[in-house]
Amino acid sequence: MAAALTKNGGLLIKTRRGHQSLYYLWNKRIKSSIPEPAAARKNTGNYQLQQIKQFSRFTQPNVRKNKRIQFPPPSKVSPSSEKSGLVGWYLRMLKTRPVSTKSITSSLIYAAADVSSQTIVGESIEKYNLVRTLRMAGYGLLILGPSVHFWYNFMSRVFPKRDLLSTFKKIALGQTVYGPSMTVIFLSVNASFQGESGSEIVARLNRDLISTMINGVMYWPFCDFVTFKFVPVHLQPLVTNSFSYLWTVYLTYTAGLAKVSTSE
Repeated sequence: MAAALTKNGGLLIKTRRGHQSLYYLWNKRIKSSIPEPAAARKNTGNYQLQQIKQFSRFTQPNVRKNKRIQFPPPSKVSPSSEKSGLVGWYLRMLKTRPVSTKSITSSLIYAAADVSSQTIVGESIEKYNLVRTLRMAGYGLLILGPSVHFWYNFMSRVFPKRDLLSTFKKIALGQTVYGPSMTVIFLSVNASFQGESGSEIVARLNRDLISTMINGVMYWPFCDFVTFKFVPVHLQPLVTNSFSYLWTVYLTYTAGLAKVSTSE
């Protein structure tokens, strides 16, 4: 019995010792498999650093290639280079001083047209009439230039579109209102500067006005169509003055004709 107890006790002790050893090994394995918080953070940080290094190694060559492929920004054209030269200066003057610029332009064109008119007629240099040229230049400076500016601005406000209907309306008003009025003023002013009396001016108008208007109807509608249809408002007086050169050659010739005798 004692031997049996001894055997059973020894077996129990051995069994307990075996359980304790198994429990010890199990706890040790679990502890070794679960890292401590500091160690876990350290391992996580090392892993992130490794991932960053790998990503940087992967993207760094591409970044270098992109830097090599980068193109310089397109060069911008400065406004000064676009507006340089005589044309740019004239456009700036049209914006800053429109009336005076158009008046001086008309004056120069009328002066050049009168010189051409006197040359075409065949007058010699000794008989060249400088006073007549100055008179034409003064008319362009004081009367025609400002009137052209205000007339075209008025037409652009009344008919702002550039379609065919609006263009034909502008042409019709120009041929029935502005053109005849300016022709009467031109012939009357030049006649008065030549010292003609009121009756002589009326007689000149009766002689020259109808024929001048008929010739104007044959010349100006095409010029007005091009001007109103295709040219911006601020440049329309310049284009009109350019067309006026040939017309002014004819007008100055007509204005230089001898006065009509009113004596019976």
